[in-house]
Amino acid sequence: MPEHTTRDKFQLRGGRTEFNTREADNGPIIEGYFAVFNKPYNLWEGAAEVIMPGAFDACMEDDTRALINHNSTLVLGRTTAGTLELRQDDTGLWGKIQLNPNDTDAMNLYARVQRGDVSQCSFGFDIESETFIDLGNGSCRWEINKIGRLYEVSPCTFPAYEDTAIAARKADLETMMQRGAEAWRAAQKTKLEGIIHA
Repeated sequence: MPEHTTRDKFQLRGGRTEFNTREADNGPIIEGYFAVFNKPYNLWEGAAEVIMPGAFDACMEDDTRALINHNSTLVLGRTTAGTLELRQDDTGLWGKIQLNPNDTDAMNLYARVQRGDVSQCSFGFDIESETFIDLGNGSCRWEINKIGRLYEVSPCTFPAYEDTAIAARKADLETMMQRGAEAWRAAQKTKLEGIIHA
């Protein structure tokens, strides 16, 4: 049976993407998908996470930053400044960063993306609603249905997904297994008491 849960802790997810670089009238641009819908992100063997279509509906008006490697001192763009544009489509969360040509860090990143040296991304967010599905045989899947807040998107050297997500999800699974074991014990106790008092 699916189990619907909510989380209010800051999360980081990421993966490989295809960024495009181009020169526009108002300067250099990096654009591409920061998240893809319905694409299983394999956490470990038998466990996966999927971002569902429309998951970003509630946060498209957020004050979101584009950072380099999640470093808050290296801001590439910001939605409220009009230098970061985000939109959600059938594929996922797409973004366009308008770089400052006078920013050495931004232009260095632009060159690295252009050469293919940086081809991964991560994003920081809160989960408002998700569904846990036990697929049987030790396999499971988390479906992220609604993201409550989108803090940042980052082109990065190494996506933050692996370490942070796996640790968080293993803790989630352990908690759910403990709850399941406690519920089973309570049910058995009730059943036994019913037999004794019959």
